[in-house]
Amino acid sequence: MPADPTGPQPAAADLHHVIEVRGARENNLADVSLDLPKRRLTVFTGVSGSGKSSLVFGTIAAEAQRLINETYTAFVQSFMPSLGRPDVDALRNLSAAIIVDQERMGANSRSTVGTATDAYTMLRIVYSRLGTPHIGTSSAFSFNSAEGMCPECEGLGQVSTIDVDQLVDRELCLDEGAVTVPNFAVGSWYWQVMAGSGFFPPDKKLKDYTEREWEDFLHKPATKVKAATLNTTYEGLVTKVQRLFLSKDRDALQPHIRAFVDRAVAFADCPVCEGTRLSAAALSSTIDGVTIAQCSAMQISDLAAFLRTVEAPSVAPLLANLRHLLDSLVEIGLGYLSLDRPAGTLSGGEAQRVKMVRHLGSSLSDVTYVFDEPTVGLHPHDIRRMNDLLLRLRDKGNTVLVVEHKPEVITIADHVVDLGPGAGTDGGRICYAGDVPGLRASGTLTGRYLEHRARLRETVRTPRGTLAIQGADRHNLRDVSVEIPLGVLTVVTGVAGSGKSSLIHGYVAGREGVAVADQSPIRGSRRSNPATYTGLLGPIRTAFAKANGVKAALFSANSEGACPHCNGIGLVYTDLAMTAGVASVCEECEGKRFTPKVLTYKLRGKDISEVLAMSVAQAQDFFPAGQAQALLGRLAGVGLGYLRLGQPLNTLSGGERQRLKLAIHMNEKATTYVLDEPTTGLHMADVDQLLALLDRLVDEGNSVIVIEHHQAVMAHADWIVDLGPGAGHDGGQVVFTGTPAELVVDGGTLTARHLREYVGQAGPEERGRAGD
Repeated sequence: MPADPTGPQPAAADLHHVIEVRGARENNLADVSLDLPKRRLTVFTGVSGSGKSSLVFGTIAAEAQRLINETYTAFVQSFMPSLGRPDVDALRNLSAAIIVDQERMGANSRSTVGTATDAYTMLRIVYSRLGTPHIGTSSAFSFNSAEGMCPECEGLGQVSTIDVDQLVDRELCLDEGAVTVPNFAVGSWYWQVMAGSGFFPPDKKLKDYTEREWEDFLHKPATKVKAATLNTTYEGLVTKVQRLFLSKDRDALQPHIRAFVDRAVAFADCPVCEGTRLSAAALSSTIDGVTIAQCSAMQISDLAAFLRTVEAPSVAPLLANLRHLLDSLVEIGLGYLSLDRPAGTLSGGEAQRVKMVRHLGSSLSDVTYVFDEPTVGLHPHDIRRMNDLLLRLRDKGNTVLVVEHKPEVITIADHVVDLGPGAGTDGGRICYAGDVPGLRASGTLTGRYLEHRARLRETVRTPRGTLAIQGADRHNLRDVSVEIPLGVLTVVTGVAGSGKSSLIHGYVAGREGVAVADQSPIRGSRRSNPATYTGLLGPIRTAFAKANGVKAALFSANSEGACPHCNGIGLVYTDLAMTAGVASVCEECEGKRFTPKVLTYKLRGKDISEVLAMSVAQAQDFFPAGQAQALLGRLAGVGLGYLRLGQPLNTLSGGERQRLKLAIHMNEKATTYVLDEPTTGLHMADVDQLLALLDRLVDEGNSVIVIEHHQAVMAHADWIVDLGPGAGHDGGQVVFTGTPAELVVDGGTLTARHLREYVGQAGPEERGRAGD
């Protein structure tokens, strides 16, 4: 038989070497089709709003998760979140996707770094076997179990005391508004229940209450009463405040309620367990004289070193796993955390890296890992370590998809997909797909900016005074005293965990005249959007009302004009009992959110739903003057020209949320702006726009303080405050203050080394070697 001239054919199973995307139209994607190599590192880039997240998260990862969920029974699926099929013609050769995002970890006061990573669980088992005296099973060391928790604080580590005079004005009666707690205004439901309870007269001044009335008013436990002809439950004011506000994590509260809690409630370490959360028995058991609480409070790098001294054949495999987990946390740049750190206090970047550690030790391969800007919150020094981890995940045989803007990450990619060319309707197309050398030569915006470097300022501005911080000792700060110049652009930098946020948020943010724009979620439902959040809907509704001679309330989807079928949301949520519920576009209003009658009213040929579908940039042309134009100008000024006015706020990224807050603050009479990593989510070309915006704020007479790692922002600053030298207890000191030029020429810090590399200048070491 003659030999086959074509040689051996690959097995059918080996032909599935690319993920095929065909006809993706999710959000602004313009019928995108492309092939992505499997078991390689692919980086997706492009300006903010170009469609990266729509392609990676909204299409590929969403469909992979949906297909896995479909393999479960209908009963199991009923407990899972409903996932609609993305708008795409075909997706082939997908593998199971694991999304490692920047969502903050649960704002549950019982969740810590130790519980979130399972490190504390392993430590509990080690103590239950080796601790002396022996006190029982591992649950005896758990602050989340009845046998292990401190009975006084129930395992929370803190007790709260309420200042009653922050809740009420004793000089007034209930009818006069004696209760000053949010949501208890005269006439509100909570007020009606109190006033109609019959336990005290609503027209009697609080200071004249009898002892019994005062006790019922403040501390009465839940009791059935008849108020305003309705059967309901009454409880004392302090009892109710504790249930409504204090049982929830502080970070999960709305800003005005958080401010009230901060004012009215004093939190202190529990006097019984001294903040350790544990029972006396758990605190009595030690290994080499060290309690489990002391282990939890150690910096993770120190805990890893301590556990290396523990020799115990009976738990040797478990100890090896625990040491490996702790070493991974150190390697990923989180060695400065401690296991008792509440998970809700981690930044988005820290939370993402904690989740990443869980996957590094996994034996799974042929998985698709999806990352959303893994360099957020990382100093250039830490980015190199993050790159090593991404490559390690790939080298285990996984497909790694990364949405990223930093050139340091783009340049290590096997494959790059560049979306654009612009944002919103101007984006959603593939500008380039291929290797990094090809990207450099492609002429696209990303290709051109890959080697772009911001230069040091030729002249720095002269400060108008200073803002002094004295003896700062919050978290890891070591008695820091520093003067931050006013009237200039100051960048506060240093490796992750060096104390930047502790210094600025702890000692600058609360001062008068200081506006803080951060990336925390904007409290609001799926009804909130840029138009409602910025107050832009007001002038838009007024313009529609005036043009049509009707009342303004008709043009709000939260008021009279709302489609009655979907209550103005535009979507109908259907519970399918045994299978997952689904969200579908409302058939009555076709997702437009308003009644047909309201949509007959036009403003210059457009109805209200068409105006809310406009981008900020389009709306600027449509509203050329007045209050609407001023608001839109500020949104465009912070680089949000591509956002749709009616886009739900819960779809915005952290960077977009921060820029939205900044646009609102620019209307206030603040004199000092504090920004926390404003380059998050920004393409290299957008960073130039951001720098122009920061310049504008300073030139208008404001002071701008930016917590930032991006070398372009450092180079552009008038003044730099560098913290370090390391992270955790190796940080917390000011290691340099001065101009960027001085840092580049004479600085010996990690930041100095990376900034020198960035601007291409020789430092003292290089000059010394050149002179040898």
